[in-house]
Formats: sequence, structure tokens, C-alpha cells
Amino acid sequence: MHPPQMRAQARALRARGHNIHAVARTLSLPYATVWHWCVDRPEPVKRGTELRCFRCRSDVENPTEPAAYAYLLGLYLGDGHLAVSPKVPVLRIACTATYPDLIDACEAAMLAVLAARVQRITKQGCVSVESSGLHWPCLLPQHGPGKKHKRPIVLADWQRPIIEQHPGDFLRGLFHSDGCRIANRVTTRGRHYIYPRYMFVNESADIMRLCQWSLDLLGVAWRMNRRNSLSVARRDAVATLDRHVGPKS
Repeated sequence: MHPPQMRAQARALRARGHNIHAVARTLSLPYATVWHWCVDRPEPVKRGTELRCFRCRSDVENPTEPAAYAYLLGLYLGDGHLAVSPKVPVLRIACTATYPDLIDACEAAMLAVLAARVQRITKQGCVSVESSGLHWPCLLPQHGPGKKHKRPIVLADWQRPIIEQHPGDFLRGLFHSDGCRIANRVTTRGRHYIYPRYMFVNESADIMRLCQWSLDLLGVAWRMNRRNSLSVARRDAVATLDRHVGPKS
């Protein structure tokens, strides 16, 4: 039994134009063995997401589009679901139908990160942006059975540096899924004031902590106004989020 590395070396030499005799002579292997590896059973052609999975291939950047990955991860943690079946895993992200730019941004992020194709399925009140691919579970290790708020949501060691470098894109994904930018109205001593405010609501304490951590990375002041609700209301903090997140559209 020859090691897999020997088989890979033989196929590499054959791919460079060497004939079977030359490969066998170079590697001190029987002609029949090299013919079996390179002709009878050549290396299967890799297609689709396998060629773009930065967790499985050392020759792919980690990741190719880090900002798009951070944004997509935020969307997934908010309104996403990864259906893992005996066939092909399917990443689904539910986007509100009234925000066409959000739907476009979600599709663009999937294509930039891994997807070869993306489809949109119209449902009541939303559009499900979907992509099938064997390697989505590699890039979204937070997937699992059950609802997210009923299981631990923890970043993998390789994910944390991506979010640390692109916290604004990650927050944009979180707020575009489970957040909003609203006009807050306050009456003080008979005078009416209107000021913008960001809200993020999520039942998962782990996802809420990831949101808080990312806001801290940007120096954005926040406070919890309810157990499952975070508010960003200070003028300078709202201005920072406007640069990174902005209202849905």
C-alpha cells in the first residue's frame, strides 16, 4: 500500500506532461501502478464549493473576501439556517421582502464567500436567499440542530481574527437581520425631540454577547434596555454605526 502522498506526486508529474514510463522511473514504481493511478483511476475533478473552501484548501486565502464573510456570518447568526442533510447542505437566509438592497447584499456575500449559484425563493413576507454547497458547514461551524438560542453559539478560533479585523461588517449583518435604525421620539418639559437610535434584538445570550463585543471593538457605546434587546442611542455612537451599518433598504 503506497501512501497518498506518493499517488499525488505521481499525478502531479503526469499533469506536467511526463509519460507513464517517466513517472514510474522517477518514483521507482511499477508501470502498472502509475497507469492505474493516472489513467485507470485519475484524480477526480473538484467542482463547485470544494475549490473555494478556504478551510479545506491551503491555496485559498483565509478567507478570500473577509469583509463579505463577516457580513454573511452576521446575517446567518440572525436570520440564517444551515440545513445539513444526507444530500447537499443548503444555506438559507430569510430577508424581509421590503428591503431589496438587503436581498442583493445577501446574495452578493454568498457569491463572494463560497456559492457558485444563489437562488431566491419568495415566501410570505420574505425572500429566502439560498445556496447549496458541500462546504458551507466548514465555514459556518455554529450550525447545529435546534434553535440558536437553545444551544451554545461560540466563534471558532479562526473566526475571531476575521471579526476583530471587520467588526463593522459583522455588525452590519447582525443589524440587517435582527436589528433596525429607528427615530426615537422623546418629550422633555413640553419640548419634543427626535433622534436616531439603533436596536438589536436576539434571544440568544451568546449572539448578544458577540454583538456587544463587536460594538466594543468599534468603540460604540451601548446599553441593554431589556434582557434580549440592545440599544445604541448616543449621537457619536449612532454616527459610527451609520458609517458601518446604516438603515436597511
